[in-house]
Amino acid sequence: MLHTLRNPTFRHLFAAQMVALLGTGLATVALGLLAWHLAGDNAGAVLGAALAIKMIAYVTLAPVAAAIAERLPRRAFLVTLDLIRAGVIACLPFVDQVWQIYVLIFFLQAASAGFTPAFQAVIPDVLKDEGDYTNALSLLRLAEDLEQLASPMIAALLLTVVSFPVLFAGTVVGFAVSALLVVTTRLPDQTRGAPGHFWTDVTKGIRIYTRTPRLRGLMVMEAAVAAAGAMVYVNTVVLVQARLGLGGEAVALAFAGFGAGSMLAAILLPRLLARSEDRPVMIGGAVLMVAGVALVPLVGGLAALIALWAVIGFGFSLTQTPIGRIINRSAREADRGAVFAAQFALSHACWLVTYPLAGWIGAGAGLSAAAIVLAGVGTIGLLAVLWIWPSQDASALTHDHPDLPPDHPHLAQHAAVHAHAYVIDDLHRRWPRAA
Repeated sequence: MLHTLRNPTFRHLFAAQMVALLGTGLATVALGLLAWHLAGDNAGAVLGAALAIKMIAYVTLAPVAAAIAERLPRRAFLVTLDLIRAGVIACLPFVDQVWQIYVLIFFLQAASAGFTPAFQAVIPDVLKDEGDYTNALSLLRLAEDLEQLASPMIAALLLTVVSFPVLFAGTVVGFAVSALLVVTTRLPDQTRGAPGHFWTDVTKGIRIYTRTPRLRGLMVMEAAVAAAGAMVYVNTVVLVQARLGLGGEAVALAFAGFGAGSMLAAILLPRLLARSEDRPVMIGGAVLMVAGVALVPLVGGLAALIALWAVIGFGFSLTQTPIGRIINRSAREADRGAVFAAQFALSHACWLVTYPLAGWIGAGAGLSAAAIVLAGVGTIGLLAVLWIWPSQDASALTHDHPDLPPDHPHLAQHAAVHAHAYVIDDLHRRWPRAA
C-alpha cells in the first residue's frame, strides 16, 4: 500500500490532506470549548445547530462548487479554498456572539463543500492504475481514522500549556501548509467537456447519479451507512455514561474501537478488492453495520460495546473506501468532479436526516428504540441496494449507435460501423448527453 506514496504528486496531495485533517480535528475540539465559553449549558444546542449548518452547506453547495470548479484551474481552485478555510478559522477566536459562530461555520463548510469533491476527483487523474488508486483510497481512509484518534490527544496535550483559542491557530497553520503543498504540486490537466449552461452543470452530477444503476445503489447504501454511523456518533456518549455509568475515558475507548475497526478494514481492502468485486464487499460491510446496530440493545458492558463498535467501524470502511472506484467507473473524466460532488451532497443529505433521528428517538424513547429504528432504516436501505444495483454489473458491453454516421470518429476508433464492443459504463448508456 505504501508504495503508492512513491508517486510525488500523490505524496504531496496526501500530505496536504493529512495536515488539513489534523487542523480540522484541532478546530473541532476548540469549537466545542468556544461554544461552552459563549453558551455554557446550551453549548450542545449550539454545536447541534453548527452541525446542521455544516450538513446544509454540504448538501446545497457541493454541486454549485463543482460547476464553478469546471470553469477554473483546479490547482488555483483548491489553493483558494484552503486559504478561505484558513481565513475563516482565523476569525473564530475573536467572536463574542453565538450567531457569529453560525455565520463563520457556514463559510467554512461552504469552502469544504467545494474542496473535498474537487480533491477526490484529482486522485484518479494522478493514479491511473486501479490498484494504485485503491491503495490511495485506503491510505486516505486511514488518514481520516488516524485524525479522529490523534487530534483529540494532541489537543489535550496542547491544552495543558495553552488556552483553547491557540488550537484555532494550529488549524490555520494546517490549512496554510495544505495550500502550500498543493500550490507546489504539478497537477494533471483537467479534462473539460463542452461548456454548458451554469445551472445545467450544477445539476449534471445529480442527473448522472440518478440515471446510473450502480450509483443509485450507492445512493441508497448511504442511507444504511448514515443510519449506523449516526447511532455511533450521536449516542455513544449516552450509551457509555447513562447506560453503562462510565466516564469520559470510556467514551474515548468506544470511539477508538470504531476507529480501530475502520483502520483494519482499510488495511485489508486492497487485497480484498483484488480478489472480489466492489459490490459484494460493500454490501457485506453494510450488513455488518446494520447487524451491529441491531445488537446495541444487548450491550451490557464496555468491552462488548468496544467490540461491537469495532465491527461497525470495519463495516463502515468496507462501504466507504471503495466509493471512489465506483464513481471512477461511472463517469467520464470530464464529469468526474460533478459526480463526486453529487456523491458528497447526497451522502450528507442522508446524514442530515439520521443525525437528528438518532438524537430525538434516543432522547424520547430510549437508546434501544433508537437502535431498532436505525437498524430498520439500514435494513430498508440494504434491501434497496440489492434490488437497484445489478449483481451482474459489467462495464464492458456491446452496444450500437444507429444515430451516428458510418464515418463518425467514435465508430472509426473501434473499427466498426453500427455495432461494436466498447468499454462503457451505465452513464454512457443511460445519459446520451454524456456519451
